[in-house]
Amino acid sequence: MSVDLSIASMLAMYGLMVVPLAIFFYLQLGLIRDTLEAMLRMTVQLILVGLYLKYIFQWNNPLVSLAWVAVMMIVANTSTLKKAGLRCRLLFWRTLASIAGSTLLTSGWFIVVSIRPDPIYEARYLVPITGMILGNCLRSNVLSLERFYSGIRKNEEEFTTYLMLGATLREAVRPYLRDALKAALNPSIATMATMGIVSLPGMMTGQILGGALPVEAIKYQIGIMFCIFTSTAVAALTNILLSLPAAFDDHQRLNHAIFHPSP
Repeated sequence: MSVDLSIASMLAMYGLMVVPLAIFFYLQLGLIRDTLEAMLRMTVQLILVGLYLKYIFQWNNPLVSLAWVAVMMIVANTSTLKKAGLRCRLLFWRTLASIAGSTLLTSGWFIVVSIRPDPIYEARYLVPITGMILGNCLRSNVLSLERFYSGIRKNEEEFTTYLMLGATLREAVRPYLRDALKAALNPSIATMATMGIVSLPGMMTGQILGGALPVEAIKYQIGIMFCIFTSTAVAALTNILLSLPAAFDDHQRLNHAIFHPSP
């Protein structure tokens, strides 16, 4: 069993944040307010999530669990589009379908094929595993969309030339698609290649602290990493492909309305 952290222990951890805040103050980085706000939001959100999960696990109702998963996906999708500089109004449902499909595919495979809990909809597996996959894919989803559309936007004359030379839309976007997928997947490849040597991953560490045997924790970590990588690859590709009809008009011109205006 893991050691429970007392209030005094938690206050000591908050005290550790004095170090980066002091650095921000000394260098006048203007990050103190944002950091304090992020700390407060994180604390409140995690407390609320802890309370929600307690009852979700107790109820163990598939509809309640799926409703919570849907909320996580909507928040992740909104955050992805916002950080990629794209308008939710035009792309929301397309990218949500991509994120939901890729996440449910991999989490469902892991739970149904590998773990096989009884009942199969066991909330303590469904909710954390889906959340872990979503959270780890977030950065890659942002990178793929941002790199793809910023690449076309910066090289619009080159892109238009491809079309004028007879390329279809799919053929014209392929170089930018390739660059976007490489940018999205390279960090995940690097993480897998160094896992266990450079860092101990979160799921494995959490299970060991919770009392699981290291070998058992390693099996789960390998499984979740393959799920994360597969979901990342599928979501990065389908996010772009599903967004194409909204991002280009009937004449295959880039629709600049999909971008948030520069501040």
